[in-house]
Amino acid sequence: MSSNRFISFVFLFFFFNGTSVFSKEKTPSRDEIAKELKSAIHLMREGKHDQSLIKCRRILRHAILIKDNDLIASTYNTIGGNFDLFSNPEKSFFYYNKGLIYADKTNDSKLKNLLHNNLGNIYCFDKKEYQKGIAHYKKSLEYSAKANDSSQLVLTNLNIAWAYFDIQEFNQGHPYLQFVNKYQEKYGSGMTIVALNMLNALYYADKKENQKAEFYFNKAIQLGNAGSEKFDLALTHQEYAKFLKSNGQYQKAYENLTLYNSITDELDNEEQISKAKTEGLNLEIEEYKREVEKIESEYKTQQEILQQEKTMARRKFIAVISIFLISIVLFYFYVQNSRLIQKNRLNGLRNKIQQNIINASLSGQEIERKKIAAFLHDNISALLSSAGLHLSVFNTKNQNPSDEIIKTIALLGEAHDKVRDLSHELIPALLVRFGLLYALEDLCEKNSNSTITFEFESNIDNQKRYPEDFEIKIYFIITELLNNIIKHSQATIGKVTLTENDTVLKIQVFDNGKGFDTNQFQLLEGFGINQIRARINAMKGNLTIDSKIDMGTIITIDVPISKT
Repeated sequence: MSSNRFISFVFLFFFFNGTSVFSKEKTPSRDEIAKELKSAIHLMREGKHDQSLIKCRRILRHAILIKDNDLIASTYNTIGGNFDLFSNPEKSFFYYNKGLIYADKTNDSKLKNLLHNNLGNIYCFDKKEYQKGIAHYKKSLEYSAKANDSSQLVLTNLNIAWAYFDIQEFNQGHPYLQFVNKYQEKYGSGMTIVALNMLNALYYADKKENQKAEFYFNKAIQLGNAGSEKFDLALTHQEYAKFLKSNGQYQKAYENLTLYNSITDELDNEEQISKAKTEGLNLEIEEYKREVEKIESEYKTQQEILQQEKTMARRKFIAVISIFLISIVLFYFYVQNSRLIQKNRLNGLRNKIQQNIINASLSGQEIERKKIAAFLHDNISALLSSAGLHLSVFNTKNQNPSDEIIKTIALLGEAHDKVRDLSHELIPALLVRFGLLYALEDLCEKNSNSTITFEFESNIDNQKRYPEDFEIKIYFIITELLNNIIKHSQATIGKVTLTENDTVLKIQVFDNGKGFDTNQFQLLEGFGINQIRARINAMKGNLTIDSKIDMGTIITIDVPISKT
């Protein structure tokens, strides 16, 4: 299932009455901020996400200024909702969590309910961490009961049933489905009816009550065709195809799979995702910018106070001439020290912003690699395999298959292999299946040629596994270093060595190339060392470079071994 489903954004936002434009001369009142927030929500629902996010950034700044936790939480919820609507679960998850931090400081049960429900959606349908998602859903039920929100109770029970069904725990999810069946007509929404019928069909399919399953699948499709819930309709066709295939109805299964592909193609929103990334980065930078502005404001206030003290001191000059001379010297050193402290704080914060931007970019690349690789392997490759299977079945049933069919089967097989290979290039299969050590050994072998030979050495058990994110980070850091050797070093021998000491992983990358002057920072920048250093700093590690002209290079990396 996908986070694009209706549950991610139906009934999940606060609505305020009226619209307004913030005054540039003064801080707006709470009512004005609330009205502007409703305007941002309205833009979001119209699909104008860039405009909505720009408004939210301004709203958030004012809400923080007046210290209104309810407005801050509601704004973060709306920001998260924008990202949810154009399929950016990582950012929506980040802002929903920030919203919950502020919501917990209020007595607003409805707001807490909405944020817990949203986080449940992300955990269940994007992160696939179902137990965490179900825990958030059950918190949502508690707050829905406190707020006497019957419609939300129906919606959240539907979410829990769906989550349990996704992990094949149909008996666990059935009581929640029964609750929705009982109260859907009285408290439910027309936007949930397609999903409800699909879940009923899945339950009866699991119980092998095929007649009832067929009835509910067909009812869900009928309602989906008549309504606007196209994503739920697409999922229904997909689940119905699986059901038909398991019962040997291959032709009908193929027809439903084709309808699923057709509908999902219509729901493509790449352009909105591109806009979201830009706006999301601006929002993150804005938070740091506020910290910088705060420090600069404090510094300006200090300077104004100091100037007043100097003016008063001059007025008392004649009476306290001797004391003033001593004070002026002390005062000078105080000002210089204060300026130095403030300058260092500002420089430190700017460096932090730069480091975070680099790490955000690199983390985004890794996330996108994983998402694309998973999509190619789990969706495209699966669809190609399914299409080939259906053609093979058709070919088997025909005594004299046409050449076109035989060629099509071969082409589908070739396309499947290429998609699989591309998926493995994005996230190497060896890395995922067998771990870092096997993957690095394979990397060294693949990069070796008639010009340069790479060796791999390790005192670590080849069966040793580290957390997935840790292995991916280390793998691509070493990949970048080997690329630098190949491109720039003119070396004939390269070597990668891994050793483990207590809780630290030590990595050495050596080459016998031409070396370079480590003081030439422009050269290092060209090698991408700054990006590598930023990533290692984020992992709480250290990087050292030992290189001399015509004597090769040794790069040593020490990183704490991640436990999670």
